[in-house]
Amino acid sequence: MLRKLLMAAVAATSFALPAFATDSTIVIEDAYARSSMKMAKTGAAFMVIKNTGTVDDRMISATSDASKRVELHTHVEKTVDGQTFMKMGIMEGGFPVPANGETVLKRGGMHVMFMGLTGPFVHGETVKATLVFEKAGEIEVEIPIDLERKPAKDEMMMHKHKDANN
Repeated sequence: MLRKLLMAAVAATSFALPAFATDSTIVIEDAYARSSMKMAKTGAAFMVIKNTGTVDDRMISATSDASKRVELHTHVEKTVDGQTFMKMGIMEGGFPVPANGETVLKRGGMHVMFMGLTGPFVHGETVKATLVFEKAGEIEVEIPIDLERKPAKDEMMMHKHKDANN
């Protein structure tokens, strides 16, 4: 009898261990998606990615049925003929998410870009996406579509041209 009880305890522990090993340390907060107009071909998602673990991680890709392609983008400053402007491009290597820290995806900065939308982003609905991390693996999210949300003050500043003399 004791042997059966011991075997049951070992079996239960064996099944429980993989669940602990695969627990994600990534938490997605304050996510929202938007497109510029009803018939837009592209849209973007913004969020706060928190890493509650003790090991650095990195979002390396994303997928969604809402578009033909999903890319990880950022805006970088470019200066041409004394004029500084923001240019969007692919974030090579993905988004780093430090241990016990966070990475903020926001307008004018890093964001998830939906290219070739399969339908319009409708305010109040959600877009499903799978975020892929090096260590945490795949995390499925439903991102609320918010076409009315205004950018934060610092996000608005990113869009303004800078004076070439400063």
